[in-house]
Amino acid sequence: MQSDHNTRHQGSVTSDQSEVFSFLGEPNTFRLPFPVKRIDTHGAVVFLAGAEAYKVKRAVRFPFMDFSSLEKRRAACEAEIAVNKTNAPDIYLGTVPIARTANGLSLGGPGEVIEWAVHMRRFDENNTLDRVADREALTLDMVAKLARVILSSHERAPHRDGEAATAALERYLDQNEEAFAGDPDLFDTRQAAQLACDARTSLASVRDLLIGRGKAGFVRRCHGDLHLRNIVSVSRSEPVLFDAVEFDDEVATGDVLYDLAFLLMDLEERGLHRAGNVLLNRYLWDSDEAQFCGLAALPVFLSIRSAIRAKVVAAGHQHLHGEELDRARKEARRYFQFADEFLQPTPCRLIAVGGLSGTGKSTLAAELAPRFGRRPGAVLLRSDIERKKLFGAAETAPLSGDAYSEVATQNVYAQLRGKASSVLKAGHSVVVDAVHARQDERGAIEDVARGLRVDFSGLWLDAPLSVCLERVAARKADASDADAGVVRAQAFRDVGPVTWQRLDVSGSDLPNTLAAARLLLAGPAPPT
Repeated sequence: MQSDHNTRHQGSVTSDQSEVFSFLGEPNTFRLPFPVKRIDTHGAVVFLAGAEAYKVKRAVRFPFMDFSSLEKRRAACEAEIAVNKTNAPDIYLGTVPIARTANGLSLGGPGEVIEWAVHMRRFDENNTLDRVADREALTLDMVAKLARVILSSHERAPHRDGEAATAALERYLDQNEEAFAGDPDLFDTRQAAQLACDARTSLASVRDLLIGRGKAGFVRRCHGDLHLRNIVSVSRSEPVLFDAVEFDDEVATGDVLYDLAFLLMDLEERGLHRAGNVLLNRYLWDSDEAQFCGLAALPVFLSIRSAIRAKVVAAGHQHLHGEELDRARKEARRYFQFADEFLQPTPCRLIAVGGLSGTGKSTLAAELAPRFGRRPGAVLLRSDIERKKLFGAAETAPLSGDAYSEVATQNVYAQLRGKASSVLKAGHSVVVDAVHARQDERGAIEDVARGLRVDFSGLWLDAPLSVCLERVAARKADASDADAGVVRAQAFRDVGPVTWQRLDVSGSDLPNTLAAARLLLAGPAPPT
């Protein structure tokens, strides 16, 4: 697969591989009673043979990719196994020689090696996440699993130099500007010039941050081509990352949030805003707290990813005609527009959703987060998640009573405020989901917004005891440990004067509650 960092240059074919392709395209080669499916890309040919797949690198030389010799193709096959084996050990099996014998070509047998192939276990092509998303089957549970898979991949990835990675981003901006300027019929010249200026200004503003993140271990040799088409759902809906960039270490190297930004951009472009917000928040929940500072670079990361995608789509126009050409031109312009929109400043704000257990705070907060702030929406901070992290427990593992002592609760709320402050300083909005039963707790979260001079909105959810009990009883696999006993105890608690905007959720379904909350949040914010 072609990396999005490179446009389609006219490559040169360096040798004739037709004999090999004919051999691998024959069912008899694999003793199959049915045809072999062939998939062609600019840099490889894949043969799907029953339960297995074989990928042969094309004998081509591009400015960005050189498979011109047998030795280079062997090395590329081995590199593909090396960079993918950790993320997808059940898919990537090894390299296989194709040899010439007295009786013809042989797969993996003795003889003169004339070609190399990547040997893979075949998966259902309909389960790549782009196709899952196309049939509207990409669930938020799957996205949550995906966030953990990506984070684990990043944690395993080798460390790289932050200065070199930042310099590469600067080169990408130069390449993007050149590509857009060279196609004025497709990309508005004035807008392209402004995009180039804005992108450079944005990248320059976070340059020191990115170099520092490299020293802190956040610049790594990542996947490099992380979008829905390169992720597949296997058994029990477990997502697996595959087809990582193998031919250019620089292309695959960068800040871990730059790697994640490709997938976030892909979800945004498809209109899957809630999924993108869940992906970002789930990734952050399980990450080091230092990741919050890196959010300052997320807008320019998203913009660069989208601009590169626009450039790549545009570069393929020469091969298209008619309706296909029209669709591709619209797609390129859409990515170009997204690249511009990602950089547009959006005032950040702090939204706190409070109320007693069972009022539906977490559900409402999760719905609000994608709708506020810069894309892909606000960072969602949950007291239940922070408490589990504080005590080293899994998200749905129940905690003992000590975890709910007054001291423990004070520590949880201090963590929430500290993280909210870090996110706001990075220019992103925050939604805080916590009971905030005490007046001083509510005042303290308001002080965070006041100290940073950002807008604050507080929502207090009200519901009768019967509704709260019903909602708590219906919870499944949730981070909250609140049960009926907790709800009854809270019902008699004096929460003091509540100055936040109150929202009666006693008889409302979620769409009505969300609409009412958005109406309240759209009004004038109380002074901080």
